[in-house]
Amino acid sequence: MLPDFHVHTEFSGDSQTPVTAQIERAIELGMETICITDHHDIDAPEGDCCFLLDIPAQQKRLAELKEIYADRIEILTGIELGLQSHVKDAIDEVLNTYEFDFVLGSCHYARGMDPYQPAYFDQLGHDEGYRVFFEATLQRVKQFDDFDSLSHLDYLVRYEKTQHYDYALVRDLIDEILQVLIMKNKALEVNSGSFKYGLNQPNPRLEILKRYRELGGHRITLGSDAHKPEQLGIGFEETKRLLKSCGYHTLTIFKKRTPIELPL
Repeated sequence: MLPDFHVHTEFSGDSQTPVTAQIERAIELGMETICITDHHDIDAPEGDCCFLLDIPAQQKRLAELKEIYADRIEILTGIELGLQSHVKDAIDEVLNTYEFDFVLGSCHYARGMDPYQPAYFDQLGHDEGYRVFFEATLQRVKQFDDFDSLSHLDYLVRYEKTQHYDYALVRDLIDEILQVLIMKNKALEVNSGSFKYGLNQPNPRLEILKRYRELGGHRITLGSDAHKPEQLGIGFEETKRLLKSCGYHTLTIFKKRTPIELPL
């Protein structure tokens, strides 16, 4: 079973799953490695959750579990950092203070709103909502350097009513995002969490994965975005087939922020 490099636990504001439950599920599925990537979104818009991660507590617990499970599974320490331009100094401080195996850079908000909330598309509309979101993503991947993989590039499609957008209308922005990632030697995450929302392909969608490869991108990370044990590894086999059909031959994982290529 391919390793899961996007996993949430009780340390994320939107999950109540004990770390041990995710680890036990990974073992049950036959994974040899799992990376815990709890949310840390500084100055997130007001909502139902607090997305500030207690990093010392999380890292202390993971260090304990690494020893307990050492002969059963490799546990890596990650983080999902919410990238927003105005909190760059605070993010830099986090990364200068704590050590991680893997850093996911995520764009969850645009114009102070989360597409998860209905107000986002209600205010911006369909086409403008997508362009605004990808414009914000482009600005952030240009600004930020200290992350390993850009997560769920088009995740907002999960929450839009039609769960569809015209790729041609945003291709200019997405092309530039992909080019910046390639220039900076950053990975692109393939997030299979979309399958739990009823979508039939991962985030980002097939056209984007093909385009990333056409542009010379090859570094891919894989994560389920699981918040519950039953979501761990969701859609991995289907995603693996899709990646091979796009011309990918390897999967990238990170240990101590160092990329390691695994065969698909």
